Amino acid sequence: MLDLHEQYISRCIELAQKGAGKVAPNPMVGAILVHENKIIGEGYHQQYGAAHAEVNCINHVNEKDHSLIQESTLYISLEPCAHFGKTPPCSDLIIHHKIKKVVVGCRDPFISVNGKGIEKLNNAGVTVIENILCNECIALNKRFFTFHQQQRPYIILKWAQTSNGFIGNESAHRLHISSHQTNCMVHQWRSEEAAILIGTNTALKDNPQLTNRLYKGNSPLRLLLDLQLRLPKELILFNDMLPLVVFNFKKENLEGVVQYKKLSPEKPLLPQIMAIAHQMNIQSILVEGGAKLLQSFVDEGLWDEARVITNNQLKIETGISAPLLKNAIEAERFWVFTDRVIYYHKIKS
Repeated sequence: MLDLHEQYISRCIELAQKGAGKVAPNPMVGAILVHENKIIGEGYHQQYGAAHAEVNCINHVNEKDHSLIQESTLYISLEPCAHFGKTPPCSDLIIHHKIKKVVVGCRDPFISVNGKGIEKLNNAGVTVIENILCNECIALNKRFFTFHQQQRPYIILKWAQTSNGFIGNESAHRLHISSHQTNCMVHQWRSEEAAILIGTNTALKDNPQLTNRLYKGNSPLRLLLDLQLRLPKELILFNDMLPLVVFNFKKENLEGVVQYKKLSPEKPLLPQIMAIAHQMNIQSILVEGGAKLLQSFVDEGLWDEARVITNNQLKIETGISAPLLKNAIEAERFWVFTDRVIYYHKIKS
């Protein structure tokens, strides 16, 4: 059973989740203000560039309760910031309102914050309690933590396969595997990630849009691996006037809707892509490529999650085999009509 601190931080996590897909590259954060075991204010970071959770929480307090703010405990899922970014430091706001006690889920890994917000509060005489539901708070912002701690985006591999383990035909004919309902779910996944990546063969065979059309929210930045620039410019990706980044061996051109990022053929490809994505402040990538590209991420150990959709009623005689996961543990499974969906997490070494 959760104690009081854990119950309140759990509520902060619930609030923070409302910012999913809207606050990146900032983390999702929730905050509540508690006076004598009664919540008098709640808030969360709602939009990138807008007010942080602490600001919204304090602003949510009824005017008649303003005198209670300095006698209350502030609960926050993530350490309050101590630097000027899009908004002023939240640690200064806490000090300004003379809040005497703050309970923090976990520290912020961002170099401009990490420990500095807590240090500023301590120096001002604020009592700070740390690491309440710490693992849950880190999991909430797994993309943010991976980006800042490992200097790369959080990588989610996704594919759909037949009941006997094929992801496509060997011919040029496209094989439709997942249902409309599952496709809607995949578009929701797209809305939650910063970017989406495919390879040359997938672009050529499927001529995809890689946008979110079946769910509310944003579309991810499209990333394309076309090393020899052999794809025809008639493809939708080159003509829909939406941003596209093309990784290749031949040219670098950062102007216009379609940008070209040049890779070195003398170095491993995926670490180069990860480094460029980090420079571009891309915190997460949904890899929807073909078997070859997906397997390369698995073999390099450059992945965090895999989401595998299996159509239980579709079977073909021969085709392109699905990737083989390594060091994976099943985290969740559920059904969408005839499609079985399994989430895998990479086992940390």
